[in-house]
Amino acid sequence: MHMNVAPHLLTEDRAEFERVLDEALRNAHDRPDLAEVGTRLTTAQLRAMALNATALITTAAAVEYDHFVKVREQLRSASSALASGAGEVPVEDGAAAGAGIVAVVTVLAPVLAGTAAVIFLLVGAVLKMLAPAPAFADTLLTAGLLFGAVGAAGLLCAAAGLLVTARRNSATEVHAPHPDDELSRARAAWCQALLERGVLPFLRDALAVPPPREQPAPPPARRIPKVGYSGPDFTSPNEGAPASRPTYSSPDFTSPDFGSPEQRTE
Repeated sequence: MHMNVAPHLLTEDRAEFERVLDEALRNAHDRPDLAEVGTRLTTAQLRAMALNATALITTAAAVEYDHFVKVREQLRSASSALASGAGEVPVEDGAAAGAGIVAVVTVLAPVLAGTAAVIFLLVGAVLKMLAPAPAFADTLLTAGLLFGAVGAAGLLCAAAGLLVTARRNSATEVHAPHPDDELSRARAAWCQALLERGVLPFLRDALAVPPPREQPAPPPARRIPKVGYSGPDFTSPNEGAPASRPTYSSPDFTSPDFGSPEQRTE
C-alpha cells in the first residue's frame, strides 16, 4: 500500500518513521493499553492505517523534527565547507620539490648508513680473526661503527618527521561525527516524541473505535398457503363442468329487455 507522506517529512526520513512504527507494534503486548492488538485489529491492519495517517502522526512531533532537520543541514554545510577548503590549499612547486628531496634523503640515509655499517663491521671482524690481522681491519671496524651511528641518527630524524607530519595532518582532518553528538541527540528526541505523542496515541484511538454492529438477518419469508374453494360438496364458480355450473334463468321469467318482438311493441 502506498504511504501518504506528510508535507514536512522528507523522503530520507520515511525509513525512520516506519522503524518507530514497527517497534511500537512489535512491543505492543508489553503495554496494557495496546493489549488488544491482534484481537480486534491485526498488526498488519494497524500498520496500514498508521501509514495512511502519516501526516497526522508526524504533526504531533513537528517541533522536534524541525530541530533535527536544522541540525543535520548545519552539519552537512560545515562538512562541505571543510572538504572544499581542504581541496583548495595552494602548494608552490619549489616547496613541493624541496619537501620531496627531504623525504627521500630522510628515508634513504638510515638505510644506506645501516647497510654500510653492517658491511664494514662484518669485513673488519673477519679480518681481525686472521693471523696476523691486517692493519686496516681496525679502520674497517671504526668505519662500521661510524656508519652505524649515522644510521641511528637518520632513524631518529625520520621518526621525528613522521610525528610532526601526523600532528599537522590531524589538525586539518575532518572527523566523523561522534555517536553522542548533537545530531544523534536531535534524532533521538524526534523519535521519542514521534512514538509517545504520535504513534502510540494513534494506535490506542484505533483500538478504541467500536467495531460496526452487524445488522440482524431478515426473517425468512412465510409462504402463504393457497386457499381453494373446492371441497367434497362445493365447487368454485369457475371450476367444474359447464353442465354442473349454476344458472340464473327460470322458464317462467323473461327479462323486459329480452322479450319477444310482439311483447316489446305492445
